[in-house]
Amino acid sequence: MRHTTEQHDPMVRLYRGLDAEDTGSAVSVILKLRGETCDIDCLYCYEKRKEAPGGARIDASQVRRLTELFSGRPLAVELHGGEPLTAGRDHVAEVLRELAAQPSVVRVSMQTNGVLLDEQWLDLIDALYPNLQIGISLDGDAAGNTWRVGYDGQPVYPRVATALRLLAVRSRTVGVIAAVTPAVLNRAEAVLDHLAGFEAVNAISFVPCFDASVQDPTAAPGRRLPESRLLQLAAVRGPKGPTWATTPDQYAEFVLAAAARWIGAGYFARLKLEPAVSTIRRLRGLDTGFCHFSSLKCDHVFTLYPDGRLGSCDELPWPQAKLTLLNQVPGQNAVVAAQRRLPLLNQGKALMERCTTCAYQSACGGGCVATRWRQDQAGEQDAYCDYRIRMIDGIAALLAQPAHPAGAWCRRVRWCPRTPNSMPDIAAFLARWDRPNAPRRPARLHTSAHGNINTVGLPGVHEADDLDPADPQWREAIEPGVRALVDAVTRDWHLVTYDSCQGHPYPGLDLPPAERRVGILPRNRTEYAHAAAALCRAITAADTDLPAPVQVTVGRAELTCKATGRRSPVLDLALRPADGHGWPAYFDAVDAATRAVVDMLRGERPTEAGCCCPTPQATPPTSEDVWA
Repeated sequence: MRHTTEQHDPMVRLYRGLDAEDTGSAVSVILKLRGETCDIDCLYCYEKRKEAPGGARIDASQVRRLTELFSGRPLAVELHGGEPLTAGRDHVAEVLRELAAQPSVVRVSMQTNGVLLDEQWLDLIDALYPNLQIGISLDGDAAGNTWRVGYDGQPVYPRVATALRLLAVRSRTVGVIAAVTPAVLNRAEAVLDHLAGFEAVNAISFVPCFDASVQDPTAAPGRRLPESRLLQLAAVRGPKGPTWATTPDQYAEFVLAAAARWIGAGYFARLKLEPAVSTIRRLRGLDTGFCHFSSLKCDHVFTLYPDGRLGSCDELPWPQAKLTLLNQVPGQNAVVAAQRRLPLLNQGKALMERCTTCAYQSACGGGCVATRWRQDQAGEQDAYCDYRIRMIDGIAALLAQPAHPAGAWCRRVRWCPRTPNSMPDIAAFLARWDRPNAPRRPARLHTSAHGNINTVGLPGVHEADDLDPADPQWREAIEPGVRALVDAVTRDWHLVTYDSCQGHPYPGLDLPPAERRVGILPRNRTEYAHAAAALCRAITAADTDLPAPVQVTVGRAELTCKATGRRSPVLDLALRPADGHGWPAYFDAVDAATRAVVDMLRGERPTEAGCCCPTPQATPPTSEDVWA
């Protein structure tokens, strides 16, 4: 019965608990080789804000014990810090040998600041673990790395750039993790160009600095603070929190600008860009390994410290995230029990309850539990959800109209998938639409007592034969209440409709009411972009003339071709009940609302003109921003 319950629990689709018997699902283990110990002192470092064991090292025996604890389960291991290379070559060599000897370890990566990386380190890695994936922490160009300094307060960017050039010489590819701080805001294009200019870089992940809740500087031993901590002390006391912090909305705008540049410059052919790629995969209905978009969240992520503390994801606050001690836990069942009683994890999962009813759930995946927790502490959980929605809307626009990136900033045309949404043969339908003399088969039309016209005549069933204006049954097939909208789209705008409905209350039936809508199938991506912008202009203009119970929305969706399996981007114009108004008031006002929308549609055309929403202007890079 447990499996049956899980299949019907919407939280399971968002957050899968660790199951000791399910050894097929991998876990990620972050090895804090030196705890918080690091050779540089980034002002925003979250690791140094924790209680840490101060300078000890994880050894090979602890690695062996980890594989025994998670016996038979695939392990993805990340060497982390602080700075893992401060453990020293001999010690890191022992850890790499142990990892290489463990068959359950399927992937090993290392996140480093790159300052110590040299020929000797690369020789060691090539000899002991040549498939080690290296990640470099670098916040874009020199100006973007304002907060990444040594203890002397001086920038470390030049040394990291040297390491990236060395990696290229050694034919090594690396991923870059770049924090989005105010130092890079409004410069996404220049920052992406700069990082793409390093030959070794084949992946870039832009991560947010949602640190508004940070109020205190990092503790430091001794009376005399290093220059870096003096800089941090000044930065953490900003009027709106730390001056390195960004808001969720700022981060969303940065990600969209970077994604537009990634597509427009053709970087997608050689660079993986996150969170854009994971968003795209989820929009396409595909899985992703990025836990922010996956159901394998904090219960499948572990962090081990040198003193043997085993806890959940390292982005969660410590010591609250501690689960147990490595040398005291007998097996996975004990780990699962510790997870289920840990207050912090239960609080985090509870914050995701809102996701179970969210229309963006399938594309968002619930986001990051640790970030949700911090945003909740700052009283900004709504802002976190808003950023996820904003990012999904914008990237959905870029997918549908890549040559017209301005659509990413449209606030009126939103991602609104319809399931199911399919057609037998999209190409054949479009070809027939534009060929009035093409042969047409008689359609099966049935009108029910509830007014809907479809192939079977049953209320709530939307299956229908695909007709076009040249078909002799066209007028008969369009429901009376929606004909004016269909005419405006097909006669005035010369667009293709693939679906329409006049809306139905379905009284006395166990069916939810249906809204009035028209579905638009653009012939190509340029027509799609022009239609989306024109719809934004039209419905914005119609807002003031709409009766209060009705709102107008435009949704981005995809139509699946049953013949080929391919998906085509579509637009759905819908009249829906406005907030605070029920269906009875809606159906009383929907005809008046339709007339207002039709008037605005007839005053517009799908041309090259943009939508009503402001598009941010990118700041052009200066000579100092460009790496030579």
